[in-house]
Amino acid sequence: MAKAFLHARRKAESMVGMPVFLDEDFLLSTATARRLYHGHAESQPIVDYHTHLSAAAIAADHRFRDLTEIWLEDDHYKWRAMRACGIPERLCTGDAPAYEKFLAWARTVPDTLRNPLYHWTHLELKRYFGISGLLNPGTASSIWERAHEVLEGGLSAREILRKFCVRLVCTTDDPVDELSSHLAIAQTMSANAHGSEPVRVLPTFRPDKALRIDEPETFLPWLEKLREVSNIDIRDLPTLLDALRKRHDHFNEHGCRSSDHGLTRCYAKICDEGTAAKVFNKALSGQSTTPDDLESYASFLMLFFGRLDAEKGWVKQLHLGASRNLSTRAFEKPGPDTGFDAIGDQSQGAALANYLDLLQREAALPRMILYNANPADSYLFATIAVSFQASHNGSGALQYGPAWWFLDQKDGIIEQLSALSSVGLLSRFIGMTTDSRSFMSFPRHEYFRRILCDLIGEEVERGELPDDDKLLGERIEDICGRTALSYFGLSSDSLAPGQTSKNRVIRSV
Repeated sequence: MAKAFLHARRKAESMVGMPVFLDEDFLLSTATARRLYHGHAESQPIVDYHTHLSAAAIAADHRFRDLTEIWLEDDHYKWRAMRACGIPERLCTGDAPAYEKFLAWARTVPDTLRNPLYHWTHLELKRYFGISGLLNPGTASSIWERAHEVLEGGLSAREILRKFCVRLVCTTDDPVDELSSHLAIAQTMSANAHGSEPVRVLPTFRPDKALRIDEPETFLPWLEKLREVSNIDIRDLPTLLDALRKRHDHFNEHGCRSSDHGLTRCYAKICDEGTAAKVFNKALSGQSTTPDDLESYASFLMLFFGRLDAEKGWVKQLHLGASRNLSTRAFEKPGPDTGFDAIGDQSQGAALANYLDLLQREAALPRMILYNANPADSYLFATIAVSFQASHNGSGALQYGPAWWFLDQKDGIIEQLSALSSVGLLSRFIGMTTDSRSFMSFPRHEYFRRILCDLIGEEVERGELPDDDKLLGERIEDICGRTALSYFGLSSDSLAPGQTSKNRVIRSV
């Protein structure tokens, strides 16, 4: 009787418009939200300005052998959930057969309810493979076979970019990278699915290892690679700076438009060149360095990198506040970037503001995106960004970046949008980026856009915003792609790779 009653109730509810999971109006709770999303956000091209995608895979137009390779091999979000369900490490990052790993993920998925992975998983299955059913142990076999058919049918790395109307992908690259894959991409990449605009795949200069003088086992081998690739005999600080500048120039010649730094917190101690040189000499000779040494040297280099970016008109991205590789045992095996990280609770505001101020005093503050990992810092970062805007350089030059890492889920996205709206200008926001290692992550842009339109739609229907599709629609289109294209100098193809614009440097007010 109970089952029959529930079935009848559900049938009755569906007849009066009960929402259906992952239908065309997923996450859109009002008529206005639906109108804004389908009329303005849905068709915007994707601008993914910070990713960890493989340029080599794009250059080779890599074809994925199965669902595990494309979906599970590099996704530490999924590995974290699997570990929480007691799945052995061999089925996450280990050497288990691909199908066994997939079955382990299928067992995990039903337990991810209310975790964003549940939404992302089923969005990805639907958008990439046309699969509308739920993934669980009972459906795993048929879903594996259907996905295999689609992958064999030609869903390659480049086809994915075209399928999702991607206009820009920025990869993350060490200064010692040769960028040969980027050169190959630039020579061969075809137009996107609409046939009108090219897919641009550009490198991002990420010199994190240049700061790691407190880790000689990492720093010294990296320094040797820098010597080789720059063809400069690095024997002191001036020659180190020459080598880094040469690599910065090389990236610029290959179309790079941004740098990126993944830091626990910003370094902003005033340090002269002589002091930084002494610290570098200690590290070069293999001597141990103190925390104060690291603070001085890293502060000097961060200002140096800021000047380089400003000279070329690049965007600097600062990812701050994550506590990485917390487990020593996990760092040893399976290694870094495998999902053993957390939100950090370091103090961020004073150092970040000081860093921006030091650059602005020199008239060397580049455009910059500030990402925070700790939700307690949302309003802090948003207000700091506004404090360093410069009106004659165009609006939105300093960006409070999108919800990042642990915060790029529904609640985190809404909080980031609310903080930005409350103390800054949502209308000048550059929108979402995936920060992903997976070619299966592009539906996260759709996820963000639906949440954005739902937030605006609810406020319209409460009378808090005007019911004006022209006013709202234009701004939603900007946030979903147009502003980011302009911000990275790609609003037209008139700027050749590496060409700078006179309006790219934030001058002191």
